[in-house]
Amino acid sequence: MISAATVLTQLYLSCAALLGLFVLRRVLIRRDPWDPINRRFLFGVLVMMVLFLGRALMIMTGIEAFRILVLCAAAVIPLAVLILTEGLLRRHAPPVIKALIGGGAILFALSALWYSDSIDPGRLFSLLGFQLLGFLVSGWLVASRDQASLSANENATVVRLGLSLFLFIPLAVGDFLLLYSGLPIQFSALGVLILCWLAIGLGRAHLGHRATLVNLAVMIGAAVIVGAMISLLAGFDRDGVLMSIAAIMTTLFVVAILTDARSLRLEEQSMGLLRHLATTNTDDPMAFLRDLQDHPLVEGAVVVSEASLAGLDDAVLDRIFAAAPVLRRADPPRLGPVAEDHIAHLFDSYAATHVMLGMTAPRVLIALSMPSLSASPSAELELQVVQKMAALMSAKGEKPDE
Repeated sequence: MISAATVLTQLYLSCAALLGLFVLRRVLIRRDPWDPINRRFLFGVLVMMVLFLGRALMIMTGIEAFRILVLCAAAVIPLAVLILTEGLLRRHAPPVIKALIGGGAILFALSALWYSDSIDPGRLFSLLGFQLLGFLVSGWLVASRDQASLSANENATVVRLGLSLFLFIPLAVGDFLLLYSGLPIQFSALGVLILCWLAIGLGRAHLGHRATLVNLAVMIGAAVIVGAMISLLAGFDRDGVLMSIAAIMTTLFVVAILTDARSLRLEEQSMGLLRHLATTNTDDPMAFLRDLQDHPLVEGAVVVSEASLAGLDDAVLDRIFAAAPVLRRADPPRLGPVAEDHIAHLFDSYAATHVMLGMTAPRVLIALSMPSLSASPSAELELQVVQKMAALMSAKGEKPDE
């Protein structure tokens, strides 16, 4: 029973690491796959995906030949870390170090073709030493960097990835010394999930280092407490306790990775109206407003011409849109019964949730039906910016030529 639990837990950790790396890869590609730093990062992500894919295939098939993938990837990890570190710091490692890490990666990758354990533990100890050397070199480059030569965002990136590397080293050592440490499973997948979570969080810089460290501590602490409680109630031995904690911690970080990646995607999509504003290539307010109709966030927006407003009092409309250039059904301005009747007519006539003033002379309104925006302050703000842009275009067009 314990043996089956060990195998299943190891498979679960490997698959979770693959999922985390896949999500991180999607995030990097969506941002910019050709950015020099992203290309280096993607190379490292691919290397780690090969490693955990090899582990998962070995467990599921029982074919030892898949160990070649694991050993090859483990051999290239120090090189991938060094390449990423050089890119982040905009600084080359000493030529001797580069030659040593590059040569060692080639040597150990070739040794992976001998996938049987007949040359172990000598090869494993040597590979462990090589990995530690690569991590220490990268750590030295990070610690000795010139912080003034990097921007605040670049320094934040270096610190977060350095933190993940610091956490990954003891877990990687435990993988290599599995037979000698008495650990039931390989825990490096947890280090990889932490790396993925911290890397994805770089796109949400407003959270800050303190909040990130607090969240990290909370997730680790929660996993330890819940795992210990379950193990106590179930009467697990030491191995059962460790596997329970590992499984719970893995689940928490997978959920956090998926949640942060989704939140980042939603934040990127919510900037769509501002992107429309920044990329517009026309000074014609009507053309600008027609383009707005095709935008996914406000698809189906209705351009209301002055002729369609013939039954309404111009003075009352002036008062309404002077008070609120962007009308919201959920929060209309209180301007008296007549104005309230005009506002209700606009919302009811076009089944709108928002009505904004596009042009003043002639008066043009935009009626939008976007229920989701009522719960999104950032999208509301973007809509107001778009209205300001259309109004400025309109005002510019009204000025007589000098």
